[in-house]
Amino acid sequence: MKKILAVIFMVATLLSVGFNTKQTYAGSPAKVEVKTTDNGYKLYVNGEHFIIKGAGLEFGNIEALAAHGANAFRTWRTENGREDAMAILDKAHENGLMVLMGLEVGRERHGHDYNDTAWVKKQFEYLKGEVLRLKDHPALLGWAIGNELNLGAKNLNIYNAVNDISKMIHEIDPNHPTTTTLAGIRKREVDYIKEHCSDIDFLSIQMYGDIINLQKRIADAGWDGPYMVTEWGATGHWEVSRTEWGASIEQTSKEKAAAFIERYRVAIEGDPQKCIGSFVFVWEQKQERTPTWYGMFTENGEETETVDAMHFVWNDSWPANRCPTIDSLRLNGNSAFQNIKTSPGAGMLAEAFARDYDNDTIRFLWELLPESTDLQSGGDKESRPVSILKEVSGNTLSFKSPIEKGAYRIFVYALDGHNHAATANIPFYVE
Repeated sequence: MKKILAVIFMVATLLSVGFNTKQTYAGSPAKVEVKTTDNGYKLYVNGEHFIIKGAGLEFGNIEALAAHGANAFRTWRTENGREDAMAILDKAHENGLMVLMGLEVGRERHGHDYNDTAWVKKQFEYLKGEVLRLKDHPALLGWAIGNELNLGAKNLNIYNAVNDISKMIHEIDPNHPTTTTLAGIRKREVDYIKEHCSDIDFLSIQMYGDIINLQKRIADAGWDGPYMVTEWGATGHWEVSRTEWGASIEQTSKEKAAAFIERYRVAIEGDPQKCIGSFVFVWEQKQERTPTWYGMFTENGEETETVDAMHFVWNDSWPANRCPTIDSLRLNGNSAFQNIKTSPGAGMLAEAFARDYDNDTIRFLWELLPESTDLQSGGDKESRPVSILKEVSGNTLSFKSPIEKGAYRIFVYALDGHNHAATANIPFYVE
């Protein structure tokens, strides 16, 4: 009978934890503080100065992030549909990384009404439960309350709710700071946050191509406290040139890598008095406008040149084996800026001019996609276009343009056989 009861107890226990029997890390939580010093605002972890060298990461390679010299990553939510926040914190701790944990807060642009007090209270109680269960993990760095809540927001009382959540966190978790992230930075939001959301410990800002003007934008908005850059990276699809038919022209991975280094030096390192670190976007693959625009990895998990760029700024040296690079891509002899148009079924010639720093042999993967039509805002999930053509070839590809009229892109991936890739694409239009 005792054996039967023991089995029943074991099964009940497994059910109660969702069959997750992994032992999470015991021990004391880290004490994380933002302090005012003679040299400006500084972040401290267990009494040691901690400059965040991090990346945004939801489904990416945590081990690779640590190997490249980062010390932290951020998330956007505690439940991402694949892995619970506790398991993510465990992996971070195993790899010596800290985590700025995202708390997902409903956005006005998604239909949430912050005048609905019952719904606001329900959200508050859910987030309180998440804070209670995660707050003592030693890999926890802090709490990011919501993501870009100002984007498309007309009613800024959303920040009253953020302030209430921050107060709740400080009451039950005295060891970790709170923040909220802004899309850009403007005086309108800063003035409101100063008056109605003063409980946060620092402000977080997210900018892309315009980040080279970060300090000016902060001064114009009137923020004089500590801040973190929680998203920055490739030039945004809204910031680049477009074709005559409205397709945004994506930079090559070579151009992105150069921009990453410049932006880090100018924007992140440019304000040691107030900037307490940054998280580059994004340490994984992501479909947003294209499959290659923002992700620092390909869909097959290859590292791209932006990973090399971050290794360089985090370590002051390049990785032992570098990614290939694409100097240029041409379609029928033209660049992406030349509004390439063709007729249905016409012959096309794509040419990639690539090289490898380590003289590794390069092979080329070509892919033809229709222009994405599932276009969202604020990084919301987009569906990937279905391939029309996918072929491994040399540095040139001859193909026929699609029969159907419309907008397309030809992509090339230069692969070195060491899990590295360079990327480029050209949009064209079938008339």
